[in-house]
Parts: sequence; C-alpha cells; structure tokens
Amino acid sequence: MKNPIVAIQKLYNETVSELKKCSWPTRRELYDSTIVVVSSLIILTLFVSVVDWLCEVAVRFITGSM
Repeated sequence: MKNPIVAIQKLYNETVSELKKCSWPTRRELYDSTIVVVSSLIILTLFVSVVDWLCEVAVRFITGSM
C-alpha cells in the first residue's frame, strides 16, 4: 500500500500545477459578471412572481372564490 502522505502530497502538487494553467478573470470581469448574474436573478424573480400572481388570480376567478 502506498504511503498516504506521499499520495496527498502528489495530489496537492498536481492540483497547484493545474490551477496555474487556469485563466482567472480580472477584478473588473468578475464584477461585471456578478452584476449580470444578480440582475438576471432579480428579473427572473419578478417574472416568476408575476406569473404566480396571475395564475392565482385566474384560479380564483375560475373557482369563483374572489
């Protein structure tokens, strides 16, 4: 059986090596992407809320419980 310490060290070294090859976003790119995600989330939340409310109104109208 392999020494677990050696296996962990090898995994760590390989992970660090692969992470150095990654292309990391700049602060500005990260900020812009965050704004897009948060804006999309707000818009989608509003859309789903309006559709839910309209469905509720329709069901109440159909069942006559208004």
